[in-house]
Amino acid sequence: MQQQHRQPELVEGSLPVFVFPNELIFYADEQTSHKQVLTLYNPYEFALKFKVLCTAPNKYTVVDATGAVKPQCCVDIVIRHRDVRACHYGVYDKFRLQVSEQSQRKALGRKEVTATLRPSASQELPSPKTQDEERRIKEQFADSEFFEQTAFQTESRPVAGGPSLLTVLLGLVCMAALMLPTLGEQESTVPVYLHLSVNKKLVAAYVLGLLTMVILRT
Repeated sequence: MQQQHRQPELVEGSLPVFVFPNELIFYADEQTSHKQVLTLYNPYEFALKFKVLCTAPNKYTVVDATGAVKPQCCVDIVIRHRDVRACHYGVYDKFRLQVSEQSQRKALGRKEVTATLRPSASQELPSPKTQDEERRIKEQFADSEFFEQTAFQTESRPVAGGPSLLTVLLGLVCMAALMLPTLGEQESTVPVYLHLSVNKKLVAAYVLGLLTMVILRT
């Protein structure tokens, strides 16, 4: 009789969490650096669910702050810095990725990633953190409180305010152009100089179609 191999009971906080990179650096003068990606790997034979916490949630937008990772797969977590100001230069924040089994609530493992905003990449040389800096960061976050990023799970979009006045006016002009008689029509009370050629009407119809698409999207 074959014995079933049971997965050992995992102790809370004992599961290694694999995240890359372990540090996020945002540069104020580089717009592209305001968006960073954390990759969470799941090398295990069972699925994991994850949650992203942060010491300063108001400064960042995390897309999909909660989710799941299939066995032996990975997931990308997009983090955007949403408060790029000089008063935040050199301030270290921390993200905590907390993982657990899908059927459990207890956190099986956690990994912390530092994040900092710097003025410019051109003003500094890439160098590893000194021991003093590492100790200062650890002391800074010794009693830090992490908050959930549930309020920023999806990227916010600006509220649509409807089509602009210029778009509406241009649409009315195109409609009026289509209503005018075509060049060559004899029986018309409209002056000849207001008669439009077929090509001009085609252009008006094309522009009107584009404006309609724009209005429908807003």
